[in-house]
Amino acid sequence: MAGARSGLRPPPQAGEPDLGEMFGALPVAALVLDPQDRVVRANIASEHLLNHSERAMIGQRLDRIVTPPEGYATRREGHGFAAYDVEIEPTRSPRTRVDFVEAQIAEHPGWRIVTLHQAPTSRRLSVGADRSAGARAAIGAAAMLAHEIKNPLSGIRGAAQLLGSAGGEEDCEGRAELTGLITAEVDRIAALIDRMEDFTDTRPPKLSPHNIYPLLDHARRVALAGFARGIVIEERFDPSLPPVLIDRDAFTQVVMNLLKNAAEALKDVAEPRIVMATQYRHGVAMRPAPNRPRRWLPIELSIADNGPGAPSDIAGHLFEPFVSGKPEGKGLGLPLVEKLVRDMGGVVEYARAGDPELTIFRVNLPRADG
Repeated sequence: MAGARSGLRPPPQAGEPDLGEMFGALPVAALVLDPQDRVVRANIASEHLLNHSERAMIGQRLDRIVTPPEGYATRREGHGFAAYDVEIEPTRSPRTRVDFVEAQIAEHPGWRIVTLHQAPTSRRLSVGADRSAGARAAIGAAAMLAHEIKNPLSGIRGAAQLLGSAGGEEDCEGRAELTGLITAEVDRIAALIDRMEDFTDTRPPKLSPHNIYPLLDHARRVALAGFARGIVIEERFDPSLPPVLIDRDAFTQVVMNLLKNAAEALKDVAEPRIVMATQYRHGVAMRPAPNRPRRWLPIELSIADNGPGAPSDIAGHLFEPFVSGKPEGKGLGLPLVEKLVRDMGGVVEYARAGDPELTIFRVNLPRADG
């Protein structure tokens, strides 16, 4: 039967690629497994997705390279397996969502081919669409507040200062205390409005190549001297990272905001720890926004902490304005991070991962010559 089937195939044309070349060039990650679940072939797309070379994967069991979807071990025998838009965890790269399909290879009992196709309608992209709508609403609210409130505040503050400097009254001390409170509250409101005004800045960022390590070192030293005093900040850096295409000031603000967010999450943790890490992610392509084309974003910065993470009811909305899990939070820090990263052509994501589990914010950015 095999001979008859192969006999129906027309003879190869001159210069026609062989099956091995076509397998290697498939745009979908694909692995060939032997009856013992060991990898015998891996194409280029799988190398990029799993951050493993084919040579390193050959001979390893599939579950040593990637954690398969739930139910894979019990549902696959005899007829293959398929799971769509599920989360997998490669051993050498972060969790990702894929369509995971395994099929038997006809006339070769026990041999299978597994394809991993990154899910086109991922949770990250749908949340991104919601973020864009929320960001537009926040821009309008910020512009209105800045125009209607900020100018009168400067007059109120000046009057309070004059009242505090007036003398000759018996209750001068009480009045000074009262005006101090007025001044402090006005300053607090002005600072809040300043932060909201950041959303109205629609000027394009000044992108240029930068070595990000001096910027990360500066942010770390500022954090340790102030809001992260007493917290251990570890560095796990890839020393071979190429220059990154960023706006220097925007990038520094992103790092500072993420470090401050992590430090605040560790307020009641016995042994607080923050981990700053970088790595080069070969083949990582993402959409900075739903209406933008996919682009290569191989530079990854992650800031993780051993805090409890966001409450489950708001975990999917952290990048929306005015959403916060902290009683005193304004819900503006992470939306501003998302805006600045998006303006630089990058993507920021929130996840809980690792053992023990950590809160992780990952920022993916383009390399300067990419």
